[in-house]
Amino acid sequence: MEVSIVIPAFQESGKIARDIEKATQFLDGSHIKGEVIVVDDCSTDKTAQVARSTEVPPSVEVKVISYQPHRGKGYAVRTGMNASTGEYAMFADSGLCVPYEDALRGLELLKANTCDIAHGSRKMYGCHIEKPQSIYRRICSKIFHWFVIHDMKVPADFTDTQCGFKIYKGNVARHLYGECITDGFTFDIEIIIRAQKEGYRIKEFPIDWTCDRDSRLSPTRSSFRVLSELLAIRRALSNNK
Repeated sequence: MEVSIVIPAFQESGKIARDIEKATQFLDGSHIKGEVIVVDDCSTDKTAQVARSTEVPPSVEVKVISYQPHRGKGYAVRTGMNASTGEYAMFADSGLCVPYEDALRGLELLKANTCDIAHGSRKMYGCHIEKPQSIYRRICSKIFHWFVIHDMKVPADFTDTQCGFKIYKGNVARHLYGECITDGFTFDIEIIIRAQKEGYRIKEFPIDWTCDRDSRLSPTRSSFRVLSELLAIRRALSNNK
């Protein structure tokens, strides 16, 4: 298996079929032997049923993982990564904010062994933003970015830690996510810090991006939970020194 694509999903019955179709079409059209792993984070709609009934090219395997209770995006991505078998493993947010063809840029970096992890970025030269975030979300994003650089000590040259389009060497992904403890939205920060501590190389690559206004993260409602997760990450990794 060359590439595993993990799609975390919560209440995505209206999007998940198109997500799967585009992911499998990308693998099939690029002649990549791969699998798509949909992780249903205890949705109460028909996300899992729709995912299982979506028609895909015969060359691509689709797995649907469901569990109870609802745990969070970090847990869903972790579950998918741990179930992956690909030489390379990636995750992509539901909603097709980034065209799957952009993954070829990240895969090129990994195959050339210039890095172990390739992050899509919405904020570096070469990006094309079709529909931007609201001003409020952009302000919240800048505050979050400042916090993780100055308090969590994430390197300042990372332009976009939270982009939901990241690709890993498969063994690196399964190792790092096997250690990860964060169930919520800030799992990206924990993975970056663990990767840095263990000497894995991270590079960013530009993507084309369209904002999905139907997001599962509310900066207002989730701010306390996000802060709590970041503090838990800092404590856990400090204890592992």
